[in-house]
Amino acid sequence: MNIIIIEDEKPSARRLQRMLTELQMEAEVMLHSVEESIEWFQNNEHPDLIFLDIQLSDGLSFEIFETIDINSAVIFTTAYDEYALQAFKLNSIDYLLKPIDDDDLERAVSKYKERAPKQQSVTLDFNDIKKLLVNPIEREYKKRFSVKVGQHLKLITIDDIECFYSENKGTYAFTSQGRNYLLDTTLEQLENELEPHKFFRINRKFYVNVNAINDMVSYTNSRLQIKLNTYQEQDIIVARERVKDFKDWLA
Repeated sequence: MNIIIIEDEKPSARRLQRMLTELQMEAEVMLHSVEESIEWFQNNEHPDLIFLDIQLSDGLSFEIFETIDINSAVIFTTAYDEYALQAFKLNSIDYLLKPIDDDDLERAVSKYKERAPKQQSVTLDFNDIKKLLVNPIEREYKKRFSVKVGQHLKLITIDDIECFYSENKGTYAFTSQGRNYLLDTTLEQLENELEPHKFFRINRKFYVNVNAINDMVSYTNSRLQIKLNTYQEQDIIVARERVKDFKDWLA
């Protein structure tokens, strides 16, 4: 199977390459920009499968498809939320939200292997996609959560929540009053419920509220440690693969 990775962040590309190797799949070619990718596709046989980042250093990766007629299956790797991805009208296999999870990657690869014999050329509705990525459709996000406290139900407003985190297969909200509340949801489900300009998923375990960030400190391996106003129960570390996106989110 011929696989290539198109990703502008070289550490992320190498990490994905290692993860694929563990699944006994080899990605021998890694491309890092729109320009480099177009030149490569013009001079090489197209692969069976492409792992494709949406935002590259010199533009959106969709520009590659506007220039080159590519007959390959695509798995997107992206920091954009699931809602924006609803605009995709193409024959892609799947998408993976960064930081990429081992189990999610394995499921996406399995889906590709199941569908591979039926794959056809990729078609993209570029106008719809670009409109959503630049100007996302307005939608209602979660404004409060109801939680059970003993025999009572308590309402927590979204502005009172400093962070959401997972622990021991449970999902918790931590408030500015220093209280933890167990929620009947998962971090993955919260992906579509939280205002993206207010909450950011810094790693597999934590969403943080921008208004609750008190300090940010350089950490080992090019990571960042986040300190919130009240929460002090665990170190909150921005995954290395998320640091660039996190800094862009703060801007």
